[in-house]
Amino acid sequence: MSKVSKLGEAITESLDDYFTHLDGGQPHAIYGMVLNCVEKPMLAYILNKVGGNQSKAAEMLGINRNTLRKKMALYKLD
Repeated sequence: MSKVSKLGEAITESLDDYFTHLDGGQPHAIYGMVLNCVEKPMLAYILNKVGGNQSKAAEMLGINRNTLRKKMALYKLD
């Protein structure tokens, strides 16, 4: 099984758990919730993998270095 499939399965299981524990409440901001849960550890992992080199990290992630810096500040990864 590929890593992408495992990640997809983990997200599906987490969403199942989220909906199970709503207890009648209305779901909201699910897109942002999932992105926040996945994005921070992904950024931290990639930054660690490249020894903190933001240019290399941005290239690996396929994003602009300024975008990476904004996300690092958002998640307090700097």
